[in-house]
Amino acid sequence: MSNKNLIGTGVAIVTPFDKKGEVDTAALRTIVKHLHQGKVDYIVVLGTTGETATLSKEEKNLVVKTVVEANGKKLPLVLGIGGNNTAEVVASIKETNLKDFEAILSVAPYYNKPNQEGYYQHYKAISEATRKDIILYNVPGRTGSNVTWETQVRIAQDFRNIVATKEASGNMEQIMKIIKNKPKHFMVISGDDNLTLPIIAAGGVGVISVVAQAYPKQYSDMVRLCLAHKFEEAKKLHYSLIDITDQLFADGNPGGIKYALSLLKKCQPFVRLPLAEPSDKVKQTLVQLIRKYK
Repeated sequence: MSNKNLIGTGVAIVTPFDKKGEVDTAALRTIVKHLHQGKVDYIVVLGTTGETATLSKEEKNLVVKTVVEANGKKLPLVLGIGGNNTAEVVASIKETNLKDFEAILSVAPYYNKPNQEGYYQHYKAISEATRKDIILYNVPGRTGSNVTWETQVRIAQDFRNIVATKEASGNMEQIMKIIKNKPKHFMVISGDDNLTLPIIAAGGVGVISVVAQAYPKQYSDMVRLCLAHKFEEAKKLHYSLIDITDQLFADGNPGGIKYALSLLKKCQPFVRLPLAEPSDKVKQTLVQLIRKYK
């Protein structure tokens, strides 16, 4: 049976920083409240957009504590736990208190470039480490290699607690082959904001979004319309946000979304090295697009 709490719009929440470069818990609470008001369906904590790679263990704990408290059990929460050292990921899952979380989002191992059997064995080890539901995250643009549709379907068939894939390959043919061949309980979640509409049309169940952090109501309304097969109405919202979404990723994520959130008075635009803020050209374009957006 599918996990219905993972259907719809999930938001990969940023980790706001203050001018000293420390975690800005007040801004994090503001963003959680903004997502509640926008009626998104769930929140993903400590994903790529949360700059997890540059957070200390203590900072990760602070982010989790802040989001859990600010959320107050209003929305399901998903926790990012992934990496390219399988033993370390397994140990992290086993030592983490997951009681406040609906599921784990675990990115495919990056840099090592495993073959397909390596991916399969990695997710087998993660599956066996917990009873929690797990979302596989395939994002070749960041990891350097692709988990094929055949491997994803094999994982879905063999490990019942791996309940979904966040697909950010951008390859619609691959995504459709997963949807066609997957077991019934397994869900396909869009990992590309601008492909969410066609992915749901093909049989996907929603998105883990970046742009919905800035425009939670508009984007989650679009997703709900898609899930209700009201694509003509959904297209209006989809195309109204498509240019803003392009610019959010034009010079790196989460630099783009943080700058947009700063324009919307939700947090400061600061990111941590090796990330840098978007170029002046991207900033100027975002200013113009956000000013015009209604």
